[in-house]
Parts: sequence; C-alpha cells; structure tokens
Amino acid sequence: MSERRTTAVLDRNGLDSLVEALRAQGRTVIGPTVRDGAVVLADLASADELPFGWGTRVEAGRYRLVPRADGAAFAHTTGPQSWKAFLHPEREKLWSADRTADGHLSVAEDRPESPSYAFLGVRPCDLRAIAIQDRVLTGGRYKDRGYLERRAGAFLVVAECTEPGATCFCVSMGSGPGADTGFDLALTELVDEHGHRFLVRVGSDAGDAVLSAVPHRPADPETRTAARDAVDAARERMGRAMPPVNLRTLLGESLEAERWDDVAARCLTCGNCTMVCPTCFCTTTEEVTDLTGDHAERWQRWDSCFDLDFSHLHGGPVRASARSRYRQWLTHKLFTWHEQFGSSGCVGCGRCIAWCPVGIDITEEAAALHDELAERLRPDARKEPEP
Repeated sequence: MSERRTTAVLDRNGLDSLVEALRAQGRTVIGPTVRDGAVVLADLASADELPFGWGTRVEAGRYRLVPRADGAAFAHTTGPQSWKAFLHPEREKLWSADRTADGHLSVAEDRPESPSYAFLGVRPCDLRAIAIQDRVLTGGRYKDRGYLERRAGAFLVVAECTEPGATCFCVSMGSGPGADTGFDLALTELVDEHGHRFLVRVGSDAGDAVLSAVPHRPADPETRTAARDAVDAARERMGRAMPPVNLRTLLGESLEAERWDDVAARCLTCGNCTMVCPTCFCTTTEEVTDLTGDHAERWQRWDSCFDLDFSHLHGGPVRASARSRYRQWLTHKLFTWHEQFGSSGCVGCGRCIAWCPVGIDITEEAAALHDELAERLRPDARKEPEP
C-alpha cells in the first residue's frame, strides 16, 4: 500500500462517508449507539447513530451513561456487549428434523448465509479478544463453521482508547490502549483546538481500498503526535491493574487458597461475568420439538461454567460449590487457557467487574491470592511462636 495512505485524517463528515462506503459494499455496519441507558452494539444506518457526546462512568457493579461537552463519539468504555455476540451468537440453530408422511425422518442442516460485517469502534482489548476467539474456535482440529464463515468476511475498524474507565486494566494484560495489528483501519479520535478529527491508520489492503473511497487528507505531524500522546496518556490512567507477577504460576499454586472461600461467600454464581466476557466461548446444545412431535430442532447456545449443569455427570455436578466454580473460571481464564491456547483468556476489558451484581473484582482477587501465597511462602511463616 502507498505511504500516503498509511496514515490519514478524517473529519466528522469523513466518518459519515466511511459508514456509507462500508454499507455500499453490502456490509452490515455494527457499532456503538445509545440505547436503554447504555452504550450497546447495533446495526448502524449512518454515523449519526454513534454515541456522540456520551461517556460512561463505571465501577465494580456499576455502569452509568454521562453526557460529555466535547461531542466525542468514542469516549466511552466498553458496554455490556462485545463483538462475540455477532461472531459467536448467543443462540444458533444447527439443524432441524421432520417426520415425513411415510414415517421417515428428514434432516436439514441450518446454514443461512452469513452477513458481511463491518465492525466500527472495536476497542483494542476487544480486538485481542477476537484474535483469541479465532484461535479457540478456528485454530484447532475442530472448527466452528458458523464462526469461521462470519469471521472470514468481517471488516474491523478499531477505535483506539483515549478515555479508560475505572474498571479497565488492558495495559497489565498487554492488550491496549493502542492497537498494533489485526485491524483493517484504526481510528484515534481527537477533539481539541484544531477541531474534531480522526487519525486513520491502514492495516490491510481491504482497509486501504475503503479509505481510498472516503474523503480524507494526509496526516500531518501535529495530528500524529497528538494521537500518540492521547493513547500514551490513556496508558497511564488505567483504573485497575493485575498484580505484576506471573499469573500462571500464581493460579497454579493457589488451588487450595483460603481466598476462594471469601469470594464464594460473595459470588451469586449468576454467570454474568461469562456472559459479558468477550473471550468466554463455552456452549451447549439443546433439542426442542413442537407439540406434534413431528418437528425437532437442535440449537447451540452459550453456556457458563457457573451453571450447575455445566459439569454434570452421572450422579451430579463435579463442581457443586460456588468456591469450585469461581476457581474454575478464574484459573481457566488466567492459567490453563495458556495450556490450551497459548495465551491468557483475559484481555483486561473490565466488563466482568462492572457487570458483576456484587462487584467482584478479578484484579482484586488475583492480588489477594498473591498476598496469601506470599504469606504462605514467607520463610518464617511456619515457625512456632516463641514462648
């Protein structure tokens, strides 16, 4: 691609043209918009539907929309949804079966044509999450065909983070606030004395082709510097951080920690953390029939390791206690995910903290486990007290 198009600048009208260019390609443009008191992901007909002038205030167990005076479109934190809802949908029909008039069974696979998605406003932490789900669902021997088809045609427009929230900890997970690879276009939004504009970086030939159809100007040094400084400043303002230790070792040596009892006393085992997590991928299947018994369908739907039936074997669930289920989730996310897929399963988006009804904080739990382990391994920790 040409150097001239490696970086460019769009104004507010250019953002409108970007959405129009993507829709002109026959793509379904999905992006953030305000609905029902939250920033949610939905089909966008135009850039006007983006959450201009809205930010968010988040804390453990708390999420609120707040107005902004600067009119920024991407100055909000991650909402309750992630792009997983479109690439790996919550419920998907796999096949249906009908009993024919002569008593035979007719089975038909359900494979509707996958939309050609354009995701606008993907945060760098969510970009990493998409890469992780790529590895999980398409990188092994058994591939999720539906995910593969939806992912193959997806066009990714990143919005780099310049306004981290109180529950964000992407820096300590190495997944933000800037994006390096894996996108088609990357936007860095700037609103200052020089106006409202977006620095654009091209990450693929497809991105270069789309940018060429959108009115833009070459990036000037001042805008490049301002964009870089904005992302660097966000890096210094993270609301949370994982303890700076080897999390794999920490979790591997904390399986019998007393802290699990503490968190179990607070955890509702509702599964909210797994539902909002952009990397959790577990599913189950269920069969449904009509009242006649002549028609049946098999559906795949999301499942959660917090569900009692998730580990059910003959005789009952393997993980019956809240302690064992929370421990399973956290150790898989930070430890055994590495053994399975070669990376952590956490990207530091903070959704599990914000959307936990009782405000359980994954970074706080990791820090508490670290403190307990350090105390247990302290050289004098097991000495008998002097008389």
